[in-house]
Amino acid sequence: MARTPIDIVIPDLSGRRALVTGASDGVGLGIATRLAAAGAQVVMPVRNPRKGDAALATIRERVPGADVSLRALDLSSLASVEALGRTLRDEGRPVHLLVNNAGVMTPPERQTTDDGHELQFGTNHLGHFALVAHLLPLLRAGQARVTSQISIAAGRGAINWDDVDWERSYDGMKAYGQSKVALGLFGLELDRRSAEEGWGVTSNLSHPGVAPTNLLAARPEVGRDRETVGRRLIRALSSRGVLLGTVDTATLPALYAATSPDAR
Repeated sequence: MARTPIDIVIPDLSGRRALVTGASDGVGLGIATRLAAAGAQVVMPVRNPRKGDAALATIRERVPGADVSLRALDLSSLASVEALGRTLRDEGRPVHLLVNNAGVMTPPERQTTDDGHELQFGTNHLGHFALVAHLLPLLRAGQARVTSQISIAAGRGAINWDDVDWERSYDGMKAYGQSKVALGLFGLELDRRSAEEGWGVTSNLSHPGVAPTNLLAARPEVGRDRETVGRRLIRALSSRGVLLGTVDTATLPALYAATSPDAR
C-alpha cells in the first residue's frame, strides 16, 4: 500500500544565516537545499572541495538564485574546526541556524582523528562540540537554533568511560552509539546552560530515521566503496518505501527542529 507523502512548512528565512555540516550529499544536502529555498543564506562547511562544488551546483539548479557558499572544514581535526570558527568570527555575521548533521558510521577498522581520538567519537561529538564552542559568540548574536542529529543507536549506546577512544577493543557499532550518546548529552546540556546563563540559544535534537545515505560508510579511503549486506538491504527497502524513509523524508525532523516556531 502506498504511503501518504509527508512534508512540513518552513517559514520565510530571508536574512537568516544557516550552517549545515555534512551538506555535500545525502540528508545534509537536502536540508541545505530546503533552507536555501526558504530564503536563508546557507554556509556549507565541507571536507571535500570537489563534492562541495557538486553540491553547490545541485542546490543552484534546484533553487535558482540560492545564496549558498562553501567553507573548509574537517570535523576530525580540531585545528580545522578552530580555523573555520576564526574565519566566521572574522566575517562577523550572526549565525541563526546550525545543523550538526555530519558524521561517520561504523568504519570497518578502528581509525583515529588528527588529534588521536577514535574517529566516530572525534568527528560526531568532539568536532561538533568544538564547532559550537568556537561559534558561540555568533550563535548568541543570532539567538540561534542549534540542531544536532542523533541516532537510534544512542538508545542502545553508552559512554565507554574506561576507554572512550576504544584503544583496547574496538566495536564499530558500540563506538558509533557512544558518539551519538555524547552528542545528545551535549545538545541537552547546551540548551540547559543557555537557559541558565541567558544566552538565547536553543538546542534541539533530531533523528533522521533510516535512509540510504553515505553515512553508512566511513571516510572515502576506508570502507566507502565496500558493499555490505546491510547497505544493500537498506537501499532495496527504501527504494520500495518499505518501513524505511527516503533522503527527502529524512530531512524533515531536522528542518522542523531548526525552523518551526513550535520546536522550542
